Amino acid sequence: MPKLDDLDLTLETGSKGKKLISPAIAALVPIVAFAVGVHLYSNELLLTYMAIYIALAQGINIIYGFTGYLPFGYFGFFGVGAYASGLVMLDYNVPPVLAVIIGGVAGALVGAILLPLFRLRGAYFAIGTLAASEAIYTIISNPSLQSITNGPYGLNLAGFYSSGTAYGTAIALAALSILATSFVRSSKFGLTLKAIRDDSYSASMAGVNVPRQRFYAWLIAAAIAGMAGSVFGWSTSVFYPQAVFDPALSVLAIVFALFGGVGTIWGPTIGTVVLYAIYNAIGVSNPQYFQLIYGMVIVLLVLFAPRGLAGFWNYITTKITTVRAKND
Repeated sequence: MPKLDDLDLTLETGSKGKKLISPAIAALVPIVAFAVGVHLYSNELLLTYMAIYIALAQGINIIYGFTGYLPFGYFGFFGVGAYASGLVMLDYNVPPVLAVIIGGVAGALVGAILLPLFRLRGAYFAIGTLAASEAIYTIISNPSLQSITNGPYGLNLAGFYSSGTAYGTAIALAALSILATSFVRSSKFGLTLKAIRDDSYSASMAGVNVPRQRFYAWLIAAAIAGMAGSVFGWSTSVFYPQAVFDPALSVLAIVFALFGGVGTIWGPTIGTVVLYAIYNAIGVSNPQYFQLIYGMVIVLLVLFAPRGLAGFWNYITTKITTVRAKND
């Protein structure tokens, strides 16, 4: 029985030809799925948001699944990307697609500024990123900076809105994030990140430049979040600081990634599709029930499936394969 992460294993052990094919499949799957999905489900904006959350979950996957650093303040890069792209569109009439790239660059630049946070570990790192993102939110929403950021009154990008182009960009971003995860997981870079996650001291003694490798993973995750915020702002048209600097964005992305399984290619994507679909079916009209479901999901994850759906599926398939081998 094939494992959920067979494509991941192909990347690590297959021939050079397979190494080229598997990342291509990883990028094509969301493109085809969302291209077909918009014809089966008419709410294009919902699908756009789902693609954005896939990108966010994959960003969490890269920084947490491969380095072990959990950023509660991940939403800060999202908000920075939304404002950076929105401001260049309004002030300099930059095309939206190019503005999305600028949003990613802005997210990466803020990630570079926050690099000293890696002096912290565990809960201290998580809280440190949260505090840094809240500080950025306070600066952006400051009424004294209304002439620059429009303060607490948000940005209006209705003049740049194009549903089809925004949707296509969201799909491309989801595919890019999955492709980035595929690259990280299959490359020597990914192997060094796993070594750092398991034992940073031993990795350092083995010659791995621990700070530099963490920095690269941090920049990739920050850039993905920045572009996700850019697409969100563009597709939403009108947004306020509290909408793009919302800690719930980090919480949802983390839960989506953990539910699907971090450290894998498909886990965060599957987790996002399943939980975000439940959120839109239940959470909008009955938020109290959705919070209950989320709480139960987290408890069940911790108790029975700490590696998420991908890890649970692989565990089941391994057990079945072992039993079959014994019977034969």
